[in-house]
Amino acid sequence: MTYCVGLLLNEGIVLLSDTRTNAGLDNISVYRKTFVFEDPGERVIAILTAGSLSVTQTAIALLQDAIEDPDAEPQHSILAAPSMLKVAEIVGNTLASVRQDIEAKMSAEKVSTQASMILAGQRRGGPMRMFLIYPEGNFIEATADTPYLQIGEHKYGKPILDRVVTTQTSLLDAQKAVLLSMDSTLRSNLSVGMPLDLTVIAKDDCRVTAQRRFEPGDESFRAMSEAWSQALRDGFARIEI
Repeated sequence: MTYCVGLLLNEGIVLLSDTRTNAGLDNISVYRKTFVFEDPGERVIAILTAGSLSVTQTAIALLQDAIEDPDAEPQHSILAAPSMLKVAEIVGNTLASVRQDIEAKMSAEKVSTQASMILAGQRRGGPMRMFLIYPEGNFIEATADTPYLQIGEHKYGKPILDRVVTTQTSLLDAQKAVLLSMDSTLRSNLSVGMPLDLTVIAKDDCRVTAQRRFEPGDESFRAMSEAWSQALRDGFARIEI
């Protein structure tokens, strides 16, 4: 399992993913689940992945191959597509095709091929957009009413996002929100784990503005986690019934 979250705000996009992949309590590995493709100043696209590792890795590899193909048509390359909507269609079609192919090969083994993605980015002259891509290749888009998307083990980290995140949230506060959302998930589900990959894309930069990896034992993350726990305890103690 995994947990990935993306926020689409007036100031930009904030994305966070964990890196834990497990096939049992004694088989835990670390794999990056945030992938960035960019033509700095012209276009930036970020993809977060959850679910079957073979499906997501194959899909990302095919998307990368299409980018590197000098003869690729705009309908096949996410860095040549005319809009973020078309990018979502390319990613969705690629994910669905890979899933169907692997599912056919693994049907006798009863291995899950479920996989989903969060796609976010902007091309020069166009709006920032963010999509949740389902295993079947269809997708939904983040809106002003729901400015965040989650995939993976999302239920533990959802309450804080519901309470504090709006499109008006600053990029700094948004980073705090996704990290605390992840902290809640880490505390409640052992299938989600560090390191964590944080990506920030400021509006109209059309490039990654900031990236950071939080390793296990990161002092700033630990301090934030402890401060949040104390704030919750203090708030709980002050409430009267």
